[in-house]
Amino acid sequence: MAKKVFVSGCYDLLHSGHVEFFRQASAYGDLYVGIGSDATILDYKHHKTVYSEQERLFMVKSIRYVKDAFINAGSGVMDFVPTVDFLKPDILVVNEDGGSEEKKRFCEERGIEYVVLSRDPHEGLEARSSTSLKKVGSRIPTRLDLAGTWIDQPYVSCFAPGWAITISLEPTFEVRERCGLSTSTRNVIKKIWPYQLPNMDPEMLAKLVFCFENDPERSDGIVSGAQDSIGICVPGLCRHYYDNRFWPDKIETCYDENVLSWLEEHLCMIPMFPRRPGCSVVAGKDITEAKVRALASAAERCWDAILARDLDAFAGAYRASFEAQVAMFPAMIQPGVQEYIDMYSAQPGVLAWKMPGAGGGGYLALVCASRSAFPPAAIPLTIRRPGM
Repeated sequence: MAKKVFVSGCYDLLHSGHVEFFRQASAYGDLYVGIGSDATILDYKHHKTVYSEQERLFMVKSIRYVKDAFINAGSGVMDFVPTVDFLKPDILVVNEDGGSEEKKRFCEERGIEYVVLSRDPHEGLEARSSTSLKKVGSRIPTRLDLAGTWIDQPYVSCFAPGWAITISLEPTFEVRERCGLSTSTRNVIKKIWPYQLPNMDPEMLAKLVFCFENDPERSDGIVSGAQDSIGICVPGLCRHYYDNRFWPDKIETCYDENVLSWLEEHLCMIPMFPRRPGCSVVAGKDITEAKVRALASAAERCWDAILARDLDAFAGAYRASFEAQVAMFPAMIQPGVQEYIDMYSAQPGVLAWKMPGAGGGGYLALVCASRSAFPPAAIPLTIRRPGM
């Protein structure tokens, strides 16, 4: 009779390294797998799972090296104890970074053979670990505001209503903190859904994120603009209309592939420097009806130009929107920003420029004549499509 072999883990981001571990462990006998419950992972690792315990159980059971699998009934790092006492395995197998003296003593007390395997990838495959995947594997989008920035604050839209225009971006590049890409809202989202957005109505999702971020108990008294949660959660090209309220009166989207791919052909970003500590972009603000109307007008023209795929009109409205922002919030142009604008605005094929978000640093978002005109340091952008 084959020996019973037992392994245990979370297996939330199931990858080839797990399968290879199962393959190696199964060489010792019939392999049984204990899986950490949703409650255990939340309590022990302080985050929700990507896949529910029933999904993880199904996936692990489907692997051909596994004889059977169970959800562990215990808690903490030794959550497998009840499963072991029920199964009574002959061998407990761990990988080299999952072993411990506590597990070794546990096996000695029960007469179970304790085997430690090295973490080796399957031949021809790249080494994988859940930790490394989590570092680079977050699929939470970010957003780029194209026009109408600041109109989502009632202290701006009270002078005149208008649209904010955003695109939701796939995180195909390193999303740096304090750089105008709504990283504060993105980090709030990660507290609820660490690796990807849930599959639900985007507008409802955006409102949930907005309400979660703007907790009424928030001590600083700041309300984050709704364009951040909408820009992240609503895919494609989106515009939202603000009229002296925090949440927009209406939201309109464009998922036309011709329009989205056209934007990708002409938009890129240049990394600058993060907004410096202590920087206040609202210091010295000068908000008037005429300036807000100029912002609103530029955003409306920007939307029409994008839908028409009129590059000259788009570049003109894009510049006008940024100029209207700076006219109201001159502190957006912190020391060092103008040097970047001067450098890149002079390059062939660069038609327009702005800083994402509230400015002060971060990135310079450029409109270019074509992808071939992107400067060497430019980051190309991938707009998130519905269903992605």
